[in-house]
Amino acid sequence: MGESVKVGITGLPGAGKTYALLKVIEMLEADDLTVGGMITESIIEDDTRVGFYVMDWVTGVRKVFAHKDIDSRTHIGQYGVDIEALEEVGVQAIRNATMDSGVVIIDEVGKMEVESEAFVNAVKDALDADKPLILTLHKKSRNPLLQDIRRRDDVRILEVTAVNKNLLPYKIVKLLKGEIL
Repeated sequence: MGESVKVGITGLPGAGKTYALLKVIEMLEADDLTVGGMITESIIEDDTRVGFYVMDWVTGVRKVFAHKDIDSRTHIGQYGVDIEALEEVGVQAIRNATMDSGVVIIDEVGKMEVESEAFVNAVKDALDADKPLILTLHKKSRNPLLQDIRRRDDVRILEVTAVNKNLLPYKIVKLLKGEIL
């Protein structure tokens, strides 16, 4: 493994950020590396996205953290956001991975997630840890955390597109292994 390489995967919604990340995880785990952290999954009903789960990659525990039907003080677009679910599952998964896993994953640093101060702090701690880290980033958000991540010298930002989404995971694994500068 390259010394604490940090990679940010960005792209438009639906471009394949999570797809690329899941492929990277599959490849890393095939090389017997321990991967931990948080994944978000779309909740689809009748071919329409109605919300998101947050899942701890290691334990498989997941909770609904954003949904059209959630009545919350925090609303992003059409979704009500359950900050408590994000913190209970996602933040804890990031903190556990920062301590115990070989590679930390955070999917996604986006508009909904940055509403949680605990999430923002867990991401900062993971970025400062001496461990490889892969995170997916909302492309257009001007949130201070996202701007800080984009400005960091130690984070390599790669954009996923329809053209490169199948090849990008291989490039990311090579970066993590120190085979590409």
